[in-house]
Amino acid sequence: MSEPATNPAATSFPAPYITLPLGLAVLRTYSGALICLEILFGGLVWILVASSGVPVPLLQGWVMFVSLITFILSSMYLSLFVTGLADRINTDWNVLDVVYHFWALLFYFAAFLLEAATTVASVGVLIKPNSTATVLCITQPQGNILTLLNGRQYGINVAATIFAFVVTLCYGCSMAMGFKRWRM
Repeated sequence: MSEPATNPAATSFPAPYITLPLGLAVLRTYSGALICLEILFGGLVWILVASSGVPVPLLQGWVMFVSLITFILSSMYLSLFVTGLADRINTDWNVLDVVYHFWALLFYFAAFLLEAATTVASVGVLIKPNSTATVLCITQPQGNILTLLNGRQYGINVAATIFAFVVTLCYGCSMAMGFKRWRM
């Protein structure tokens, strides 16, 4: 009697290594909660920058790109765990988690700095609508960039800067927790 032949496709890939739970149980973990916060606050950054009218497209274009792409990727990443499809994809999810959150942290930190630069560059510039004409008062530019924001745009950009910083912190915490899971 000979032994049955093994299927080479079944033995060529290691089993997926997942330390996060699958299904809705992932939402009860710190990592799942942080990913939900990344999606929520990242969506707010995207909406706030878009609602400001993107007065400085050169700087805020990157903020829009990063916030939209990370919003989509984080939503897809979370949906893989919630639906249980992560168990069917043969990869080391802990390494993928660390790598994704590292790049998201790096890109979001750059987006935060650009959004902050846009907001700070408008300090000292005051647009006062007058009954006859709009008066522009410039006290002193804050460097090489001068942006003209009205009060509404300035307030929206301040909020977008704060939320971009919060999202950056969330990605940093997710990366640290992913690194800890990867090393266990």
